[in-house]
Amino acid sequence: MDSYLVNGKNPLNGSVSIHGAKNSVLPILAGTILVKGKSVIRNCPNLSDVFATARILEHLGCVVSWEDSVMTVDATDITETKIPESLMQEMRSSVLFLGALIARTGEATISCPGGCELGPRPIDLHVKSLKRLGVTFEEDGDNIRCKARQMYGRKIMLDFPSVGATENAMLAACSAKGNTIICNAAREPEIVDLQGFLRSMGAKVWGAGSNTILIEGGHLLHAGEYSVMPDRIVTATYMSAVAAATGEVELIGGDLQTIAPVAATLIEAGCQIQSDRKKICIESKFPLKGVRPIYTAPYPGFPTDAQPIVMSALACGVGSTVFIESIFTNRYSQVDSLRRMGAAIQVDGKKAHVNGNPFLKGAQLEAYDLRGGAALIVAALSAEGESEITGLQFIDRGYEKLEENLQFLGADIKRIKSEAEVNALFDLDVVKALGG
Repeated sequence: MDSYLVNGKNPLNGSVSIHGAKNSVLPILAGTILVKGKSVIRNCPNLSDVFATARILEHLGCVVSWEDSVMTVDATDITETKIPESLMQEMRSSVLFLGALIARTGEATISCPGGCELGPRPIDLHVKSLKRLGVTFEEDGDNIRCKARQMYGRKIMLDFPSVGATENAMLAACSAKGNTIICNAAREPEIVDLQGFLRSMGAKVWGAGSNTILIEGGHLLHAGEYSVMPDRIVTATYMSAVAAATGEVELIGGDLQTIAPVAATLIEAGCQIQSDRKKICIESKFPLKGVRPIYTAPYPGFPTDAQPIVMSALACGVGSTVFIESIFTNRYSQVDSLRRMGAAIQVDGKKAHVNGNPFLKGAQLEAYDLRGGAALIVAALSAEGESEITGLQFIDRGYEKLEENLQFLGADIKRIKSEAEVNALFDLDVVKALGG
């Protein structure tokens, strides 16, 4: 497998553009199958999760093309309603095809989705919501069969403001007869982005960004064009990298409002942050200070996806900080690696006590999930000496051209290709040279 080699203690300076949001583009791409015709999705990030979504779309019968950051999905013909386990296991968000497939074809068969191992993430909220609309479910071994001759709008009360369950309900409700009201809905900006996409197709959806969403179903939808919002967690990652390594960086396209709790934490820790509608500017000169306890919570609270990344930044500062992880049970996968670098972190159930150490040392590190992997990069940028980070398959799920952007900002980071990949590239070059 590939690895990163990072030599720390290099300040970051310059500017970098924030690519499209992973957590926004995936439900939007699933939503393209709601209509016959070609949907054009702009600002589509070059991520392994997006590749996996494209493979599912092609399996279902769609024709997918991609140029630069624009993906075109022609969903005129849907020829398959079963997503095989091999495709479902590539990422958690594959479950979002459930609501969209049922809305388009009246049936769907899926297996349990994959993704990062962050603790129990059952799909019972998805199932419960779709049952309210009239979908029937039947378990067949490891598969779940779903059918609905006709869905009817209903009031859906979510037990927890689940982002995925909210998105699935929104996608399915577009074809339901009558009005659907989603109560205790997730409020994340990605939900607002999905609403914008659905409206661009002619759907009648209101309320995204609040805890109540109304969908007036049964309207004729049409294909169109839509541009995905910038990724707020990628924004938080670059901000944390600057905070840890010091320097001054402009984040083009970053939206401070969507990551306000992260910005407030970094300001309290000693960073200078300014923003306008087009960019965020962050400056860090000194080791970060400890801050008040950080509690992860559904939006607009502190995002669980940013917790590992901000923890790394504070772990290489001075002073103490307490983190309380309230969303996932296995969100501290980065801690053992940070300790290997000299970080002083004690975990007690949901709590993690961090005592800053500005003298972290490079080490052999392994990523076990997407955001935990990003956290290791942040720590390595601030550490003395060289760190080698493996498990890049997780990091590639959510970051486009990460090493190139960090190099441009002044970081000493390079990607080392695995022997298998080098051989594969060599074989491809030989084939091309032979005219194959």
